[in-house]
Amino acid sequence: MELSDDNLQILTEYLKKTLDPDPAIRRPAEKFLESVEGSQNYPLLLLTLLEKSQENVIKVCASVTFKNYIKRNWRIVGILVEDELNKICESDRIAIKANIVPLMLSSPEQIQKQLSDAISIIGREDFPQKWPDLLTEMVNRFQSGDFHVINGILRTAHSLFKRYRHEFKSNELWAEIKLVLDAFALPLTNLFKATIELCSTHANDASALKVLFSSLILIAKLFYSLNFQDLPEFFEDNMETWMTNFHSLLTLDNKLLQTDDEEEAGLLELLKSQICDNAALYAQKYDEEFQPYLPRFVTAIWNLLVTTGQEVKYDLLVSNAIQFLASVCERPHYKHLFEDQNTLTSICEKVIVPNMEFRAADEEAFEDNSEEYIRRDLEGSDIDTRRRAACDLVRGLCKFFEGPVTGIFSGYVNSMLQEYAKNPSVNWKHKDAAIYLVTSLASKAQTQKHGITQANELVNLTEFFVTHIQPDLKSANVNEFPVLKADGIKYIMIFRNQVPKEQLLVSIPLLINHLQAESIVVHTYAAHALERLFTMRGTNNTTLITAAEMAPFVEVLLTNLFKALTLPGSSENEYIMKAIMRSFSLLQESIIPYIPSVITQLTQKLLAVSKNPSKPHFNHYMFESICLSIRITCKANPDAVGSFEEALFMVFTEILQNDVQEFIPYVFQVMSLLLEMHKNEIPSSYMALFPHLLQPVLWERTGNIPPLVRLLQAYLERGANTIASAAADKIPGLLGVFQKLIASKANDHQGFYLLNSIIEHMPPGSVDQYRKQIFILLFQRLQNSKTTKFIKSFLVFINLYCIKYGALALQEIFDSIQPKMFGMVLEKIIIPEIQKVSGQVEKKICAVGITKILTECPPMMDTEYTKLWTPLLQALIGLFELPEDDTIPDEEHFIDIEDTPGYQTAFSQLAFAGKKEHDPVGQMVNNPRIHLAQSLHKLSTACPGRVPSMLSTSLNAEALQYLQGYLQAASVTLL
Repeated sequence: MELSDDNLQILTEYLKKTLDPDPAIRRPAEKFLESVEGSQNYPLLLLTLLEKSQENVIKVCASVTFKNYIKRNWRIVGILVEDELNKICESDRIAIKANIVPLMLSSPEQIQKQLSDAISIIGREDFPQKWPDLLTEMVNRFQSGDFHVINGILRTAHSLFKRYRHEFKSNELWAEIKLVLDAFALPLTNLFKATIELCSTHANDASALKVLFSSLILIAKLFYSLNFQDLPEFFEDNMETWMTNFHSLLTLDNKLLQTDDEEEAGLLELLKSQICDNAALYAQKYDEEFQPYLPRFVTAIWNLLVTTGQEVKYDLLVSNAIQFLASVCERPHYKHLFEDQNTLTSICEKVIVPNMEFRAADEEAFEDNSEEYIRRDLEGSDIDTRRRAACDLVRGLCKFFEGPVTGIFSGYVNSMLQEYAKNPSVNWKHKDAAIYLVTSLASKAQTQKHGITQANELVNLTEFFVTHIQPDLKSANVNEFPVLKADGIKYIMIFRNQVPKEQLLVSIPLLINHLQAESIVVHTYAAHALERLFTMRGTNNTTLITAAEMAPFVEVLLTNLFKALTLPGSSENEYIMKAIMRSFSLLQESIIPYIPSVITQLTQKLLAVSKNPSKPHFNHYMFESICLSIRITCKANPDAVGSFEEALFMVFTEILQNDVQEFIPYVFQVMSLLLEMHKNEIPSSYMALFPHLLQPVLWERTGNIPPLVRLLQAYLERGANTIASAAADKIPGLLGVFQKLIASKANDHQGFYLLNSIIEHMPPGSVDQYRKQIFILLFQRLQNSKTTKFIKSFLVFINLYCIKYGALALQEIFDSIQPKMFGMVLEKIIIPEIQKVSGQVEKKICAVGITKILTECPPMMDTEYTKLWTPLLQALIGLFELPEDDTIPDEEHFIDIEDTPGYQTAFSQLAFAGKKEHDPVGQMVNNPRIHLAQSLHKLSTACPGRVPSMLSTSLNAEALQYLQGYLQAASVTLL
C-alpha cells in the first residue's frame, strides 16, 4: 500500500464503517482491514491518519486499530519452516520505532494512552536489545518541563515496567532491570522531588495541581514496579527521600483536590492508595530496611482509615490501607504492635466492622449491576473492595490472635443478629454483616475449586447454618430479602466441605427452588451452588451426591434451570449453563426421558446466540451440554444419533454459512462426535459437506485446525471406502491439507494425525500413486527443520506404515527415493531417537513396527543392513525398559500453539466431546514384548542358528537378560 492520499481516504472510509452498529456494514469493513494487514506501509498509514486526520473520531479509531495491530503482529513467531511468519516488514518496524515516541507525546491524552500501550507491547519484544535508545529518548524528555510530555513518558514507562511485578526471576530480567535502574532511577527521583516542590509552589492553583498529582501517581506506580523484584541499592540509599515524601503525601489534604463526585476516586485518593501499596510492599519484603519508617506509616494509615468516609470513591484507598495493616499484622516482627486487647478491639470496632457493612452503593450494584457484583463476589475479583480487605485483615489478625479476635467478633455477631430479630424488614443489613463476619472469621484457607479448605475451630459452622441460614432459604417467598438469600446460598457454597452431607441434601431442593428467584444474583448463586455441590468428591473418588439421591428432583431441577435462562438478565448466564452441563454429567441416563425437550431448548438457544456470540464461557458450556445429551442418549440407544442430527444440522449449516468464527471449532467437534457414533457407512448428508472441509480458507484459522483434523479422521474411520469410490478426486485435497500442516512447527503433529488415518483406513490402491510423494515431503521437512515433536510423530508414522504395508514395502519405498536410504533412516533416526516416543499406543505402534523390520524384512538378514539388526533390537528393548527420554533442545522450548499470531478464536477443547484413544494395532498384538519373542522364534525357525549368533556377539548383557525374560514369558526358544 502506497503512502498516498487515496489510500488514506480509503482507510478513513473503512475505519468509519467498522464503527457502524449494523453487522452487514461493519463485518465486511473488518474483513477488509484484516486482508490488508500484511501490506507494507499499512501501519504507517494508520499513524499518518491519527496525526493528520481532521476528524477526532477517526484519530481515536486509527489509534485503537494501530494498537491492536501491534498487539497481534509485532511478535515474530517462527512457526513456518519455509518462512518466518512476519506480517510487519523491517522498514515499517524501523519507521514505527523512530516516530512513535514523539507522535505519542504530541497527541491528545486519549490517543496518547493507546500509543503508550503500543510502545509497551513493542518494548516487551524489542527492548532493550532491538530498541536500545528508547530509555535515553524517554529520560531526555524529563528535562522538557512540559508535564503533558512528562506524563506521556511516565505512562509509557509504567506500561513498560509493570511486567516486572509478575515476571519470574531470571538473569535476563535482572540484567534488564539493572539497565533500567541505571538510566532511570536517578532522573525519576529528581523528578519526584521537583514535582513535590512544584506542588507547594502551586498549592493554590487547582489545574496545575491536577497535572502534578497525575505525575505523582505514575511516579508512585513506577516506584512499585522497580522495587518489586528486589530492593535496588539506589532506592535503599535514597529511602529517606522517598519515604519521607510518601509519608507527608499520605497526611496531605488539599481542598482543591477534593471532588464532589461520590463514585469516582479523585487524584488524592488514587495517590494515597498507591502509597499504601508501596508501604505494604516494603513492610512485607524489606521489613528490616523499612523498620525505622514503619511506626509512622502505621499511625498515618490508621488515622486515614478512622477519618475516611463510607463513599464509594474512597473504596480503593480504604481497601489498600486495610491491606497494608493486614500485611503488617501477619509478620512476626510486628506482632507487638497489635498485642494489646484495646488495640484489637479498636481495630475491630473502627476498621473491620464499619467496612463490612452492606452500603447503599452495594445494594445498588446488587440490583442494577448484578453481573459486576457477581464477578466481584464469586470470582474473587473483589481484590479492591472494602469487604474483601476487611476479611483479609481478620484472617491476618487470626494468625496470632485467633482466640481474642473470635471472642470480640462473637459479641458483634450476636448483637447484630439480635438487632435483625427485632425488626427483620428494617434491620436485614445487620444480619448480612453478621454472616459476612462469621464467614471471614471461619475461613482460614480457601480455593476456587474446593471452597474453604481450613476453618477456624472456634466457630460452629453447622449450628450457625441450621439456626440462621436454613430458615431464610426455607421461607416460602423466594423473592423476599434477596441479599440474605444470596448470603445463605453463598454460605452453603463456601462451607460445603464443613457442613455435613445430610445438611447439603436438605439444601438441594431449597437451591432448586431459588432458581426461580427474580433477583439475578440469587438465581445465579443457586445455579453456581448446585454446580459446586455436584462436583464434590466422596469416598472412592465418586461424586459425593449421587444420581440416585438426586432422582426425586430431576424433573424440577431441569425445568427450573431452563426456566432460569428465560428470566430477565440471564438469557446468557454462564453459571446457569454450567449448572445444566454439570447436572447432565451427574444424572447421566436419568435425563434421557427429558432429552427431546432439552435438545430443542438448547438448539433454540444456540440459534439465538449465534447471531452475536458475546459470552465465551456460556457458549462453551452450552456446547458441552449438547455433547453430553448426545453421549448419554446414544450410549443407551445408538440409533438416536439420527434424531440429534435432525435437530442440530439446520443450526450448524447456518453457523457455517454465516461464518460465525467463534462457533465453527465447536460445530466441528460436535459433528465429529455424531459421526463417530455411526457404526457403518457415512450418511450422505456428511458426504455432501466433505469437499467444503478441504477449502484452504477454513485452515487459515488456527482455532479450526484441531477440530477439523479430528472431523476428517472421523470421515476416514467411518467412510474411507466411500471416499475412495465416490470422492477419489478429493484425495489430492486431503493430502494438500496434510502438506500445509506438516510445514508448520506448531501444527505438524496434526498433519501426522491426518496422515496416519489415511494410511490406516484408505484402501491401499487409492493412495498408491501418492505414497512416494508423501515420504519425499516428510524428508524435505526433516532436512529443513528437525524438531523433537516432528521426529516423534515421524517415528510413529513409519512404524504404522510398516504394520499396514509390511516391512519390505517400507524398505523398498525408502530405497526407491534414494539408494541405501533405509539404512540411513534406521541408523540416524530410528535407533538414536526411538527412546523419545511417548504414550502407550504410540510406543506399541513403534514396538510392533520395529519387530516387523527385525523379523519380516529379508534385507535385514543378508545385505549391508545386517549390521544394524542388533543395534535396532537393542533400541527396541530400550524402548520397552528404559525411562522415556523427554529432553528437548533449548531452542525448541518456545514453539507453542498459543504463539501462532492472528485474529483467530483460540481452539477450545470440549471435554464431553472427547475422543476415545484409538489403537490401530488393537487386538492384533496384546503384549508387544511377547510378540517380539514369538516373531524372533519364527525368524529363527526360518534361518536356524543365525539369530542366537547375532545376539551373542553384539547385544549387551542387560538387554540380553531382558530378552531371555520375554522368551520365557512367551514359552519359546531361539533355534
